[in-house]
Amino acid sequence: MRLQKLASFMRHLVNAIGGLLFLALFLTFLVQIAARFGFNQPLPWSDELAVILYLWVILWSCAFVVPEREHVMFDLVWNSVGPTTRRLMRMVGHTLIGGLAVAAMPASWAYVHFMAREKTAVLGLSFEWVFLPFVLLLVALAARSWHGLVQAMNHRDLGVHEVQP
Repeated sequence: MRLQKLASFMRHLVNAIGGLLFLALFLTFLVQIAARFGFNQPLPWSDELAVILYLWVILWSCAFVVPEREHVMFDLVWNSVGPTTRRLMRMVGHTLIGGLAVAAMPASWAYVHFMAREKTAVLGLSFEWVFLPFVLLLVALAARSWHGLVQAMNHRDLGVHEVQP
């Protein structure tokens, strides 16, 4: 019961962070439009902030907000095979995705950490913070893949890709 409450709290927290990131992007976009077209004074910082926030919104949402069954996928083959083949496909898929994410983590983190010495042109933000959500995405992919692999090995949740009515 306590673990379910923690999971629910964490789900609400990551959704709230994703929502706040999107709200910040939207407000930045509105300021950018007002300055450019209303006052004929483009703001360089708004362009840079919009790009950074867009990157964060996409990677954060992919890593933490959007469930696996909602990701875009080509599932014609999945829906045409039986449960045993689905289980094997799921195990191979999660092994490949999780393995690639784990393999990419050290080099990705090294690059992100290396970029700490560089700053963005206008806002002066460290590129470490700009690129950090990619490392978070890799960690989330590895964790999701591990969970999916365990689920498949235990013959659970094999219909995750089927279209819900």
